[in-house]
Amino acid sequence: MTINRVANVGSNYQEGDSEKRSLGCGRHCLGKCCLPVSRLPLYLYKKDGNVPIETGVVESSEEASEISFLHNLLFVEWENRKNRGLFRHDVTINETKSIPGQHGFIVQLNEERLLKKRPTEFRLDQVLQPFDDNKFNFTKVGQEEALFLFEQSSDRKSHFVPDALVEKISTSPNVVAINVSPLEYGHVLLIPRILDCLPQRIDHDSFLLAMHMAKEAADPYFRVGYNSLGAFATINHLHFQAYYLVAPLPVEKVPALRIPVDKGLHSRGICISQLLNYPVRGLVFEGGNSIQDLSDAVACRLVFLQSNNIPFNVLISDCGKRIFLFFQCFAERRALGQVSQEIINAQVNPAVWEISGHFVLKRREDFDAASEAYVCRLLSDVSLSEDRFQEVKSCIMNLKVEEASDLS
Repeated sequence: MTINRVANVGSNYQEGDSEKRSLGCGRHCLGKCCLPVSRLPLYLYKKDGNVPIETGVVESSEEASEISFLHNLLFVEWENRKNRGLFRHDVTINETKSIPGQHGFIVQLNEERLLKKRPTEFRLDQVLQPFDDNKFNFTKVGQEEALFLFEQSSDRKSHFVPDALVEKISTSPNVVAINVSPLEYGHVLLIPRILDCLPQRIDHDSFLLAMHMAKEAADPYFRVGYNSLGAFATINHLHFQAYYLVAPLPVEKVPALRIPVDKGLHSRGICISQLLNYPVRGLVFEGGNSIQDLSDAVACRLVFLQSNNIPFNVLISDCGKRIFLFFQCFAERRALGQVSQEIINAQVNPAVWEISGHFVLKRREDFDAASEAYVCRLLSDVSLSEDRFQEVKSCIMNLKVEEASDLS
């Protein structure tokens, strides 16, 4: 397998002139000192009828035009940063293969990630932890890592503004930035309300924003993921990850058994299923009379999980039409000495992409010897026991959207 690339085309990114570089603290960062007085490309996603996200309005004098979110914006800007050498490694040269077996797990060899991955700076046993400005967060990165702003349109069309003054758009904008240690092509971060310095904690608005990102991409090969603290999020600053992989993820092919839902979910058109014959027990959410119906049904359960200190991972698939939810306990099992030394030595932290069936292996020997049995053994250490899974599932299945909203 190879990682597909798009053709090199011109970028909409505009280098700041000397006057712009003199503004703020002089580091041209994404903090309150520099970002508001800066100019960045702006993508305005379609407004749905019942979406409550409020953003600033682009002045009518600024010309807005429709543009393909994925191919003519994200890929172009991402390639621009790649050509400028902003990534710690080049994923387009890494070996990738599909492992023979029932699931067809996908593995990539990335030896540089072992040396250059940012270390985790917080506790692994607490899902909710306060934001700490003394530790690394996204306001400290340079603006060359930012690709564009992602805000809601005032109408039901998508628009693009190539050069927008940030302070006219929002006091705390949603930023799409590169992941400097990418796992795949087009690997980016969605950072909601970046200047609010929110910890890695889901709320209804931020999850709906991520759903819109998946929808605007309009390509099933572009997925959005979320890792809670305790489930291998490595930075305690609210963010989602997304990238482009031209292959079905193994979890997307797994059969699932429909679970009866209450009248509230049924009236909203929400369906919930349980994965069958997969190493990690999980749930699948689909349907909904609107994107917000489906988003709220999932978000209220994520709020419950984090409030009850249950680590979880989420995959937004099929352009926002399917959401996979996994509860996990790998960090807990490792702390208790219940994970084999073989798995520990491989230094694989099973987050959303690994659980979904896409693994980045950091040693040649692990890549060459990778088998379905090995991957299933690793993933089995992630999954809750059957009894614990049923207990947690029972709790979240009985939640009402309006009840959980109070916890966000």
